[in-house]
Amino acid sequence: MIDLNHLDDLARRLSGLVPAGLRESREELQENFKAVLQSGLSKLDLVTREEFDVQRAVLLRTREKLEALEALVQQLERPAGTPVEASGVDITH
Repeated sequence: MIDLNHLDDLARRLSGLVPAGLRESREELQENFKAVLQSGLSKLDLVTREEFDVQRAVLLRTREKLEALEALVQQLERPAGTPVEASGVDITH
């Protein structure tokens, strides 16, 4: 979801850049700027911060599991008779 407060602020700033002769229609320009910005942003393939944070957490857990599995593979690949140390990492979750 796009934060409309940021769009309002950006539209206000854009309308403030309009030359003085056109400022009578400032509110109309501001609304047009906002509509164009909303339309453009809605076409982008964006995710919310919440969705990003959830996927980041999933990726971190996956990385931890991968590292634990890599350590386990290294232990299993050791020659017979070499002592095997416990990794201390639980890969079941």
